Amino acid sequence: MTIKVLGPGCTNRKTLERRTRDAIASLNVTATVEKVEDMQKIATYGILQTPGLVIDGKVVAYGHVPTVDAIKGLILKQTTQAAL
Repeated sequence: MTIKVLGPGCTNRKTLERRTRDAIASLNVTATVEKVEDMQKIATYGILQTPGLVIDGKVVAYGHVPTVDAIKGLILKQTTQAAL
């Protein structure tokens, strides 16, 4: 699983990255977390507000910082969809 955290290095992006890593650790899943800070690359995901969260190429959240529990739910949902 590849998870990308989109944002220009602002506090919200850093918080989202930390919460994402916490969610991964608590779920005990294997995932690579990448930071995408280049605004041109972020624009290719079609989001207008950062931070953004992308799981396996799919934008699952943007414009706010979800809670750790919400991120866990997004990861589990994406994992379930990938298994189908």
